[in-house]
Amino acid sequence: MFLKKKFGDNVSAAAICKNMLLAAVSLFINGFGVYLTIQANIGAAPWDVLNLGLSKSLGILYGTASITVSLSILLIDILLREPIGIAMFIDAFVVGKSVDFFNYIEAVPKCTSLPTGIATMLVGLVILAYTQFGYMAAALGCGPRDTLLVGLAKRAGKLPIGLVSILLLSLATLIGWLLGGPVGIGTILCAVCTGPIMQTAFQTVHFDAARIHHQGLQASFHVLFPSLFSS
Repeated sequence: MFLKKKFGDNVSAAAICKNMLLAAVSLFINGFGVYLTIQANIGAAPWDVLNLGLSKSLGILYGTASITVSLSILLIDILLREPIGIAMFIDAFVVGKSVDFFNYIEAVPKCTSLPTGIATMLVGLVILAYTQFGYMAAALGCGPRDTLLVGLAKRAGKLPIGLVSILLLSLATLIGWLLGGPVGIGTILCAVCTGPIMQTAFQTVHFDAARIHHQGLQASFHVLFPSLFSS
């Protein structure tokens, strides 16, 4: 309840700007978590298999590939008429370029053994879980991929959302693998461990993601630029 009052009430321009900053900082650190899962060198997470495959096949930076994929998914979200928030655009740009930054400064060397790789992967997943909490607490929209999953699940008839998630991640992994993205034990580890680690992290900070009401883009603009909407 404290977190909802502190971060979730985007009723003023100052509150929205504060939560945009919270989302940006959380997502920048989230990028470090992604970077660690890649440096684990035992196979990337499903979406990162796609990002890395696209990066390799086109000869572009990881961040550029990530932004391309995120904006493409965001466009699909819009076409599906799913709710869009400011933080979704922050997500699209910050995470990928954060990974590029940590690659540039060579923050952590690539792992050369399986035990070290698994340990690094798990540390990365823990960082991802806690930064996801910070990002979601800003209440300015969920990530493009999560929004896509919900949108597809709504239109999948009787298919459970868990199965839709498996199909979506499998498709991302397959396309990424065909493009040269790294698939390995780390890919399976990410698929199996991400959910439980995130749930545990949320429990440790007493955060209930389902109780956060995310503010849509139009509502945020009404608060930020009231003169544009006044009659």
